[in-house]
Formats: sequence, structure tokens, C-alpha cells
Amino acid sequence: MEFEGLELEKSEGIAVLTLNRPAKLNAITVEMGAVGLSKLLREIQEDDDIRVLVITGAGRGFCAGADVNTLASLTQLTSNLRRQEKLQAVGTFALQLYDLEKPVIAAINGVAAGAGVSIALVSDIRIASENARFGMVFVSRGLIPDCGATFLMPRLLGTGKSFELMYTGDIIDAKEAKRIGLVDKVVPHDRLMDETMSLAKRLAKAPPLTLAQIRRAVHSGLLNNLEQQLYFESYAQNFLFGTEDFREGVSSFLEKREPRFKGR
Repeated sequence: MEFEGLELEKSEGIAVLTLNRPAKLNAITVEMGAVGLSKLLREIQEDDDIRVLVITGAGRGFCAGADVNTLASLTQLTSNLRRQEKLQAVGTFALQLYDLEKPVIAAINGVAAGAGVSIALVSDIRIASENARFGMVFVSRGLIPDCGATFLMPRLLGTGKSFELMYTGDIIDAKEAKRIGLVDKVVPHDRLMDETMSLAKRLAKAPPLTLAQIRRAVHSGLLNNLEQQLYFESYAQNFLFGTEDFREGVSSFLEKREPRFKGR
């Protein structure tokens, strides 16, 4: 399945989703966000052969946010909407990405602005090229951050730093992004995909059901109190005790060999 501005490649249990509008620094059009990303993420979720998702950008940019050329048409479009239509969620692909039951790694190769930062935030692990730059530039367009950024960034960076980045729209480099915890690792630009795929291959060999439950547990833990989280952990653990992968994990340990997890 192919959509303009998006490219999906699958190999060895890894899906690489490339935002592919390099001339526009991979800015997202309405069709890309509302249709293409939504359908591709559904495909990735339903494909049991895919165990890890990597998101990156083509050319010099990761994602420059929404395509500014579409904003004027959005103004006309939204003016004709009924009140209930205006109140529907924007950037629902971010929710699909958040709910995906597979690890998500962002390989941030260049400029990440606006919704590009949001996509990075909703990913589990963020590896940045030393060429990467980050900016919550919504404010300069008279807009608030969307695609889940106001939910995710304060939980990752704290409220003070989030307010600063959102209020000012300042651009920060990869080194500063690493210092404040916006990215997990910064690597030389020509090593970005090698480093990312090395990690992705490790995760592709891990038990898929366990990784899905870890992702669910961490997301639940952002909202639950300790007692609620203990119940969630107990549910997940009891579910995993009944899987073939748990038995394989124990057997491979006792037999001193590499485990072969099947996602069952």
C-alpha cells in the first residue's frame, strides 16, 4: 500500500516508514495525515510479521510539520464545518501511533518542527542525527501544539521546559535536545540508520507479546496511581505466563541457548 509522501518498507520483522517529501522537508499534507498515515499504521498493526516500527524522513528533514501551503485551504475548510465537526480530534494518526502494540523508534535525520516533534514525542525511543533540529513552531502560526504534543511533552520534559519551547517556538539543536531529554541518543549523521536498525533488529528478536505489554504498561503508568499500576502489571504478567514465548524464555535460559520467540 503506497500513498503520496509516504514510503513503507518491510524486512526482517522491521517496518521502516519514511516521510518522503524531501523538497518540502517532509511537511505533512492533509491527505498524508488524515488518510495515508492512518491506513499505513493500521496495516502495520495488523501485520504479525512486523515486530518493530522505525520512522524517519527522506533528505535533509525529518518532518517540518504541517505543509504551510495547506493551512490557507484549511481555514476555508474549517469555516464551513458545523460546531461538532470542528471539535473532532486533530491528528488522530498520533493516537494510532500511541496505541500501536509494537515498539516505535524515531530516527530523526534533520529538522523536526511542529507535528514533526509530535511524531518524535509519541515514539518510544528517539535517536537523532547530529544534524537534527527541533522547534515547536505552532505559536508562530497562531496555533497551539497538536498531535498529542501538549499531553506528551510535559510528561517527558516537565511543564517549565515544555512551556518555554511552546511559548517561544525556539529552535534547539540535537545536543540541547539530548540534554533536556527530548531525544535519547545523538549519533553522527552517517551512522543514524545503522544505529537505529541495530536497535530495531535487537527488538525484533524479543518476544512481541511482552513488548506490547511493556508499551501498554508504561502508557498506563503515566495516568495510574501505584495501586492501579500494580493491578495492571499483575494482569499483564498473568497473561504472559500463559504464552509459548514465556516457556521458550525459560527453556532457552536453562538450556543456555538463544531464545526463538514466535509471538505466541
